[in-house]
Amino acid sequence: MLRKLGLSLLAGMLLLAASACSPVKTAAPTPAPEAPIELNVSAALGLKDALLEIQTAYKTSHPEIKINYNLAAAGVLQSQIEQGAPADIFISAANKQMDALAKKNLIQAATRKNLVSNDLVLIVPKNAPLGLTDFNDLTNQGVIHFGLGDPATVPAGQYGQEVLQHLGIWESVKGKAVLAKDVRTILYYVETGNAEAGIVFSAIAATSDKVKIVATAPNGSHESIVFPGAVLSNSKQPVAAQEFFAFLSGPTGMEIFQKHGFQSIR
Repeated sequence: MLRKLGLSLLAGMLLLAASACSPVKTAAPTPAPEAPIELNVSAALGLKDALLEIQTAYKTSHPEIKINYNLAAAGVLQSQIEQGAPADIFISAANKQMDALAKKNLIQAATRKNLVSNDLVLIVPKNAPLGLTDFNDLTNQGVIHFGLGDPATVPAGQYGQEVLQHLGIWESVKGKAVLAKDVRTILYYVETGNAEAGIVFSAIAATSDKVKIVATAPNGSHESIVFPGAVLSNSKQPVAAQEFFAFLSGPTGMEIFQKHGFQSIR
Protein backbone atom coordinates (compact mmCIF):
# COMPACT_ATOMS: atom_id res chain seq x y z
CA MET A 1 0.00 0.00 0.00
CA LEU A 2 2.76 2.41 0.97
CA ARG A 3 4.65 1.42 -2.17
CA LYS A 4 1.67 2.30 -4.38
CA LEU A 5 1.21 5.62 -2.58
CA GLY A 6 4.88 6.44 -3.07
CA LEU A 7 4.69 5.64 -6.75
CA SER A 8 1.61 7.88 -7.16
CA LEU A 9 3.33 10.78 -5.42
CA LEU A 10 6.41 10.30 -7.56
CA ALA A 11 4.33 10.29 -10.75
CA GLY A 12 2.58 13.49 -9.68
CA MET A 13 5.84 15.22 -8.94
CA LEU A 14 7.26 14.22 -12.33
CA LEU A 15 4.13 15.54 -14.07
CA LEU A 16 4.42 18.89 -12.26
CA ALA A 17 8.09 19.14 -13.14
CA ALA A 18 7.36 18.46 -16.80
CA SER A 19 4.66 21.15 -16.82
CA ALA A 20 7.02 23.66 -15.24
CA CYS A 21 9.63 23.02 -17.92
CA SER A 22 7.19 23.35 -20.83
CA PRO A 23 7.25 26.78 -22.51
CA VAL A 24 4.24 28.95 -21.76
CA LYS A 25 2.49 30.12 -24.91
CA THR A 26 1.30 33.73 -24.78
CA ALA A 27 -0.56 35.79 -27.36
CA ALA A 28 1.64 38.01 -29.51
CA PRO A 29 1.32 41.67 -28.46
CA THR A 30 -0.75 43.84 -30.78
CA PRO A 31 1.49 46.49 -32.33
CA ALA A 32 0.54 50.01 -31.30
CA PRO A 33 -0.82 52.12 -34.16
CA GLU A 34 1.63 54.67 -35.50
CA ALA A 35 0.97 58.23 -34.33
CA PRO A 36 -0.09 60.56 -37.15
CA ILE A 37 2.35 63.12 -38.48
CA GLU A 38 1.16 66.50 -37.26
CA LEU A 39 1.59 69.66 -39.30
CA ASN A 40 1.01 73.05 -37.69
CA VAL A 41 -0.18 75.62 -40.20
CA SER A 42 -0.38 79.29 -39.20
CA ALA A 43 -2.62 80.99 -41.75
CA ALA A 44 -4.45 84.26 -42.32
CA LEU A 45 -7.99 84.06 -40.98
CA GLY A 46 -9.48 85.14 -44.30
CA LEU A 47 -8.54 81.74 -45.73
CA LYS A 48 -10.45 79.80 -43.07
CA ASP A 49 -13.30 78.26 -45.09
CA ALA A 50 -11.08 77.26 -48.00
CA LEU A 51 -8.41 75.76 -45.74
CA LEU A 52 -10.93 73.70 -43.79
CA GLU A 53 -12.21 72.16 -47.00
CA ILE A 54 -8.65 71.54 -48.19
CA GLN A 55 -7.92 69.83 -44.86
CA THR A 56 -10.77 67.38 -45.49
CA ALA A 57 -9.64 66.71 -49.06
CA TYR A 58 -6.03 66.13 -48.02
CA LYS A 59 -6.99 63.70 -45.27
CA THR A 60 -8.66 61.46 -47.86
CA SER A 61 -5.39 60.82 -49.66
CA HIS A 62 -3.07 61.30 -46.66
CA PRO A 63 -4.77 59.72 -43.62
CA GLU A 64 -1.43 59.59 -41.82
CA ILE A 65 -1.19 63.41 -41.75
CA LYS A 66 -3.01 65.54 -39.17
CA ILE A 67 -3.33 69.22 -40.08
CA ASN A 68 -3.60 71.67 -37.17
CA TYR A 69 -4.58 75.22 -38.12
CA ASN A 70 -3.76 78.36 -36.20
CA LEU A 71 -5.93 81.04 -37.83
CA ALA A 72 -5.57 84.73 -36.99
CA ALA A 73 -4.54 88.07 -38.46
CA ALA A 74 -1.25 87.70 -40.34
CA GLY A 75 0.53 90.23 -38.13
CA VAL A 76 -0.45 88.32 -35.00
CA LEU A 77 0.82 85.07 -36.51
CA GLN A 78 4.07 86.75 -37.51
CA SER A 79 4.67 87.80 -33.91
CA GLN A 80 3.87 84.32 -32.63
CA ILE A 81 6.35 82.72 -35.03
CA GLU A 82 9.03 85.25 -34.11
CA GLN A 83 8.49 84.33 -30.46
CA GLY A 84 8.98 80.62 -31.18
CA ALA A 85 5.43 79.32 -31.59
CA PRO A 86 5.48 75.86 -33.24
CA ALA A 87 4.61 76.09 -36.92
CA ASP A 88 5.56 74.22 -40.08
CA ILE A 89 3.88 76.49 -42.65
CA PHE A 90 2.95 80.16 -42.64
CA ILE A 91 0.40 81.68 -45.02
CA SER A 92 0.03 85.45 -44.87
CA ALA A 93 -2.44 87.81 -46.51
CA ALA A 94 0.29 90.24 -47.57
CA ASN A 95 4.01 90.24 -48.33
CA LYS A 96 4.78 92.52 -45.38
CA GLN A 97 4.61 89.79 -42.73
CA MET A 98 6.37 87.20 -44.88
CA ASP A 99 9.16 89.66 -45.68
CA ALA A 100 9.65 90.30 -41.95
CA LEU A 101 10.10 86.59 -41.26
CA ALA A 102 12.39 86.19 -44.26
CA LYS A 103 14.70 88.92 -42.94
CA LYS A 104 15.08 86.90 -39.74
CA ASN A 105 15.71 83.66 -41.69
CA LEU A 106 12.58 82.11 -40.23
CA ILE A 107 11.28 80.76 -43.54
CA GLN A 108 12.78 78.42 -46.12
CA ALA A 109 13.17 81.00 -48.87
CA ALA A 110 13.14 78.41 -51.66
CA THR A 111 9.63 77.30 -50.70
CA ARG A 112 8.05 80.76 -50.70
CA LYS A 113 5.20 81.12 -53.16
CA ASN A 114 2.23 83.41 -53.76
CA LEU A 115 -0.78 81.10 -53.53
CA VAL A 116 -3.85 83.19 -54.37
CA SER A 117 -5.14 86.74 -54.74
CA ASN A 118 -8.38 88.55 -53.89
CA ASP A 119 -10.20 91.87 -54.28
CA LEU A 120 -10.66 94.51 -51.61
CA VAL A 121 -14.27 95.63 -51.32
CA LEU A 122 -16.55 97.98 -49.44
CA ILE A 123 -19.51 96.25 -47.79
CA VAL A 124 -22.70 97.54 -46.15
CA PRO A 125 -25.64 95.81 -44.42
CA LYS A 126 -27.94 94.05 -46.90
CA ASN A 127 -30.77 96.53 -46.38
CA ALA A 128 -28.64 99.61 -45.74
CA PRO A 129 -30.57 102.87 -46.22
CA LEU A 130 -27.59 105.16 -46.90
CA GLY A 131 -27.08 104.28 -50.54
CA LEU A 132 -23.28 104.08 -50.41
CA THR A 133 -21.79 103.17 -53.79
CA ASP A 134 -18.13 104.17 -53.54
CA PHE A 135 -15.22 104.31 -51.08
CA ASN A 136 -15.46 108.09 -51.29
CA ASP A 137 -18.92 107.85 -49.74
CA LEU A 138 -17.27 107.08 -46.39
CA THR A 139 -16.99 110.87 -46.05
CA ASN A 140 -20.81 111.15 -45.91
CA GLN A 141 -22.22 112.44 -42.64
CA GLY A 142 -24.48 109.38 -42.41
CA VAL A 143 -21.44 107.16 -41.97
CA ILE A 144 -20.69 107.27 -38.25
CA HIS A 145 -18.45 104.18 -38.12
CA PHE A 146 -16.86 101.90 -40.65
CA GLY A 147 -14.95 98.72 -39.94
CA LEU A 148 -11.27 98.55 -40.85
CA GLY A 149 -8.68 95.97 -39.91
CA ASP A 150 -5.91 97.38 -37.76
CA PRO A 151 -3.30 98.29 -40.42
CA ALA A 152 -0.50 97.31 -38.03
CA THR A 153 -1.49 93.65 -37.94
CA VAL A 154 -4.34 93.04 -40.43
CA PRO A 155 -3.38 93.03 -44.13
CA ALA A 156 -6.92 93.95 -45.25
CA GLY A 157 -6.61 97.02 -43.03
CA GLN A 158 -3.22 97.82 -44.52
CA TYR A 159 -4.68 97.62 -48.04
CA GLY A 160 -7.75 99.59 -46.94
CA GLN A 161 -5.68 102.44 -45.55
CA GLU A 162 -3.69 102.54 -48.79
CA VAL A 163 -6.94 102.90 -50.78
CA LEU A 164 -8.23 105.73 -48.61
CA GLN A 165 -4.89 107.51 -48.80
CA HIS A 166 -4.83 107.07 -52.57
CA LEU A 167 -8.29 108.64 -52.78
CA GLY A 168 -7.16 111.50 -50.54
CA ILE A 169 -9.82 110.92 -47.87
CA TRP A 170 -7.87 109.10 -45.14
CA GLU A 171 -7.38 112.15 -42.94
CA SER A 172 -11.07 113.04 -43.09
CA VAL A 173 -12.40 109.54 -42.35
CA LYS A 174 -9.81 107.92 -40.09
CA GLY A 175 -11.71 109.15 -37.02
CA LYS A 176 -14.69 107.05 -38.12
CA ALA A 177 -12.63 103.87 -38.46
CA VAL A 178 -13.32 101.16 -35.90
CA LEU A 179 -10.12 99.13 -35.96
CA ALA A 180 -10.69 95.38 -35.77
CA LYS A 181 -8.38 92.51 -34.90
CA ASP A 182 -9.28 90.56 -38.08
CA VAL A 183 -11.50 90.65 -41.17
CA ARG A 184 -14.24 88.46 -39.73
CA THR A 185 -14.74 90.91 -36.89
CA ILE A 186 -15.31 93.65 -39.49
CA LEU A 187 -17.89 91.44 -41.18
CA TYR A 188 -19.66 91.02 -37.84
CA TYR A 189 -19.71 94.78 -37.25
CA VAL A 190 -21.47 95.32 -40.56
CA GLU A 191 -23.81 92.35 -40.22
CA THR A 192 -25.07 93.61 -36.86
CA GLY A 193 -25.34 97.24 -37.92
CA ASN A 194 -22.65 98.36 -35.50
CA ALA A 195 -20.87 99.90 -38.49
CA GLU A 196 -22.44 101.47 -41.56
CA ALA A 197 -19.75 99.97 -43.78
CA GLY A 198 -16.59 97.87 -43.72
CA ILE A 199 -13.53 97.16 -45.85
CA VAL A 200 -12.78 93.46 -46.32
CA PHE A 201 -11.63 90.90 -48.88
CA SER A 202 -14.30 89.89 -51.38
CA ALA A 203 -14.00 86.23 -50.31
CA ILE A 204 -14.97 87.24 -46.77
CA ALA A 205 -17.94 89.25 -48.00
CA ALA A 206 -19.14 86.21 -49.95
CA THR A 207 -19.50 84.16 -46.76
CA SER A 208 -22.42 86.28 -45.49
CA ASP A 209 -25.93 86.84 -46.83
CA LYS A 210 -26.38 89.77 -44.44
CA VAL A 211 -24.08 92.14 -46.30
CA LYS A 212 -23.60 93.30 -49.87
CA ILE A 213 -20.64 94.61 -51.83
CA VAL A 214 -21.12 98.18 -53.06
CA ALA A 215 -17.64 98.96 -54.40
CA THR A 216 -14.34 97.32 -55.34
CA ALA A 217 -11.08 99.16 -54.71
CA PRO A 218 -9.84 100.83 -57.91
CA ASN A 219 -6.88 99.30 -59.73
CA GLY A 220 -3.63 100.81 -58.59
CA SER A 221 -5.07 102.17 -55.36
CA HIS A 222 -3.25 99.64 -53.16
CA GLU A 223 -0.41 97.16 -53.21
CA SER A 224 -1.25 93.96 -55.10
CA ILE A 225 -3.18 91.60 -52.84
CA VAL A 226 -1.39 88.28 -52.51
CA PHE A 227 -1.51 85.45 -50.02
CA PRO A 228 2.09 84.18 -49.85
CA GLY A 229 3.05 80.97 -48.09
CA ALA A 230 6.27 79.22 -47.09
CA VAL A 231 7.63 76.34 -45.05
CA LEU A 232 9.27 77.61 -41.87
CA SER A 233 12.94 77.08 -41.11
CA ASN A 234 12.23 75.39 -37.78
CA SER A 235 9.62 72.99 -39.16
CA LYS A 236 9.75 69.63 -37.38
CA GLN A 237 8.24 67.92 -40.43
CA PRO A 238 9.85 69.71 -43.41
CA VAL A 239 9.18 66.94 -45.94
CA ALA A 240 5.52 66.52 -45.00
CA ALA A 241 5.15 70.31 -44.86
CA GLN A 242 6.49 70.73 -48.41
CA GLU A 243 4.15 68.00 -49.66
CA PHE A 244 1.11 69.69 -48.12
CA PHE A 245 2.21 73.08 -49.40
CA ALA A 246 2.49 71.60 -52.89
CA PHE A 247 -1.07 70.29 -52.51
CA LEU A 248 -2.29 73.80 -51.62
CA SER A 249 -0.95 75.17 -54.89
CA GLY A 250 -1.87 72.11 -56.93
CA PRO A 251 -5.05 71.50 -58.96
CA THR A 252 -7.22 70.33 -56.05
CA GLY A 253 -6.11 73.09 -53.72
CA MET A 254 -6.59 75.78 -56.36
CA GLU A 255 -10.05 74.47 -57.25
CA ILE A 256 -11.10 74.79 -53.61
CA PHE A 257 -9.59 78.27 -53.24
CA GLN A 258 -11.44 79.43 -56.36
CA LYS A 259 -14.67 77.90 -55.08
CA HIS A 260 -14.34 80.19 -52.07
CA GLY A 261 -13.80 83.33 -54.12
CA PHE A 262 -10.00 83.53 -54.44
CA GLN A 263 -8.13 83.98 -57.69
CA SER A 264 -5.15 81.88 -58.72
CA ILE A 265 -1.89 83.68 -59.48
CA ARG A 266 -0.45 82.77 -62.85
